[in-house]
Amino acid sequence: MENHFTKTSSYERNGNSAHPVFPPQIPLGFEQESNDWNFRQLLGILQRRALIIVGIGTVVMSGVTYSTLNQKPVYESNFRLLVEPLTDEKSLLQLTIDTGNSDKSGNLDYESQIQVLRSPELMADIVKQIQFYYPDINYDSLLKFLVIRRLGTTKLIEVSYRSSDSNQIKIVLDIIAKSYLNYSLEKRQTKLRQGVQFVDQQLPTIKHRVDNLQKELQLFRQKYDFISPDAQAAQVAERVTTLSNQRLEIDQKLAEYQAIFANLKLAQGETAALNNAPGYQEIFGKLRQLEADISGESVRFQQDSPPLRSLQEKKKNLLTLLQEEARRSMGVKFAEITTQIQILEVQSQELSKAERQLEQEVKLLPVLARKYAELQRELQIATDSLNRFLTTRETLQIQVAQTELPWELIQEALQPEAPISPNIPRSLTLGLVASLLLGMGISLLMEKVDNTYHNVDSLKEKMKLPLLGVLPFDKKIQNHLYYKIERSSPSEKTPFRFFRKISKFSKSLHRSPGSDRYYGQGRFWESLQVLYSNIQLLNSDQPIKSLIISSALPGDGKSTVSFQLAQIAAAMGKRVLLVDADLRRPQVHLLTDLNNLWGLSSLISTNIPAGQVIRQMPEMNNLSVVTSGPVPPDPARLLSSEKMKQLMGYFQRTFDLVIYDVPPIVGLVDARMLAPYTDGVVLVVRIDKTDKTGLMQAQESLKISPVNLLGIVANGDKTKFKGYKHYYKS
Repeated sequence: MENHFTKTSSYERNGNSAHPVFPPQIPLGFEQESNDWNFRQLLGILQRRALIIVGIGTVVMSGVTYSTLNQKPVYESNFRLLVEPLTDEKSLLQLTIDTGNSDKSGNLDYESQIQVLRSPELMADIVKQIQFYYPDINYDSLLKFLVIRRLGTTKLIEVSYRSSDSNQIKIVLDIIAKSYLNYSLEKRQTKLRQGVQFVDQQLPTIKHRVDNLQKELQLFRQKYDFISPDAQAAQVAERVTTLSNQRLEIDQKLAEYQAIFANLKLAQGETAALNNAPGYQEIFGKLRQLEADISGESVRFQQDSPPLRSLQEKKKNLLTLLQEEARRSMGVKFAEITTQIQILEVQSQELSKAERQLEQEVKLLPVLARKYAELQRELQIATDSLNRFLTTRETLQIQVAQTELPWELIQEALQPEAPISPNIPRSLTLGLVASLLLGMGISLLMEKVDNTYHNVDSLKEKMKLPLLGVLPFDKKIQNHLYYKIERSSPSEKTPFRFFRKISKFSKSLHRSPGSDRYYGQGRFWESLQVLYSNIQLLNSDQPIKSLIISSALPGDGKSTVSFQLAQIAAAMGKRVLLVDADLRRPQVHLLTDLNNLWGLSSLISTNIPAGQVIRQMPEMNNLSVVTSGPVPPDPARLLSSEKMKQLMGYFQRTFDLVIYDVPPIVGLVDARMLAPYTDGVVLVVRIDKTDKTGLMQAQESLKISPVNLLGIVANGDKTKFKGYKHYYKS
């Protein structure tokens, strides 16, 4: 983020307003795809680190070449064994045992078999036989160069041995092949028969255990009438349901009879019971009939008449008989109900006894279920063990039958003639590739720790500032057109060392056929013109009249860029003033070949006229220079003085363009004191030199100051452009 700020100075109060601050314009260009960018970046890194890559490659290749040429030759040979029957049909073991897995090819566990072949037990006799010919060979040294492997998914095992003695290879492999064939017929069968014998010894014990468990389970079922936990639980649940229903029915009947018994003791209950008694009702009917007869006779006879007395006597007898019948009927009824109640109570007692017994069975059910489960589990384990032993016995018997066919040697070991190592072409090729990769890896590592920008693209990407120009690196720039200051006497010479010459723009420009110099100047001068044009185009309404050229750190070429830019502007017809405001390490007087007896420090600290310090360059009427003058003890105080502000206003009113060469920004305040009174700051960044950290510090320093950062100039770009020379070719 740039700071845009306009500060009022003394020369503005005299009627000259400061130029407005122009926002930086982002230069337009074609965007590259990320893949192209990465590829170009990698090529740039390899080009910059070419010497490192070549040096590392040379050292590594020298070591590889020396090691390869001095390496002892190594020979190798092998033999192959067919370890399973070569047939497309399933083996007897597969048909008998493994009927569900028909896709397996063969029965041999090759990994385990190879470990057995390498085991010390099997190799001990082989090592003894080999030591008869080569006493120095032991088990460890033999296995170090012995390789046993399965050939893909075939039924072949390949055994190879490597040594520097071709005769030794033949002897060792022949001994190993013979021993392996003997092992396949003898020791494998011996181990299988031992397995069968062990299984036969264990089978009777396991069968006896299975029989005992079966008998124990049978007795358990008979004793407790126990079929299974689920069946027993279902049976108990059914009995509980039945007893519950019976209990409910008996309780209902008992309550019903008890209610009837209690009701009979009441008058209403007695009346209801007598109404249902046939004998009582018969007598009661006769009594009613007799009462009707008495009523009819009472009308005809007197109360004491014999017929009425006879009827009254019959009534009295019927009443007595009716009462006796009532007592008899109620007694019978009470007896019946009492008998039913007693029967129900007896049934209730029996039911309670059955319920208590069932409750005991319910409590005992988990114990019986656990005992039954334990017996079942033990029986299952014993049965499974018995089945496994039977299956193993059958398997071992089948394997014994199958191993009657020994392994077959289908390819015997041959004495090698040509060594397998060293392979000089392959070793040198791998060494070359490794050396190049190592060189590139170290180069990339150095690139990571390198804290400078190596190309313009990375500078633009990281800085995010307008790129005003790119100045190419040209070693021959000093050998082109220049002029030389003529002096009349040796006394005019100064004690300063003049190491730069000024390009002569005033001479006639010519074109050299076949060269890349555009009208005699070349890409460097054209780049300066582009830089000047970009600076002027930052604002189309009002051109920039004053600017500061600085850098983040010393040595980035800010003074050279200031001087060359001043020349370009002067050649374009502008009245240009180049001011050396670097009062610490001035360089402009060396570049312009002018003495530095007086200059800017003299103007600020004394009252000498400005015209005595402003010197016009010979043969360049539009270019004037103010050197730094004597180095003061406190440059910052002079640059921050009011006199300096007045001088800057005077310079801007007098010239079309004023360029200030100021000290580096990092660690110094000079540039930040002068920048607010100019139209902006141009930051020079030197490719392959400027430290990224310093550049970031400079940018952050300018952000917190009222400074307009116009953009950056990439100095010392070493990118080669092929199209420039072709474009101007005659």
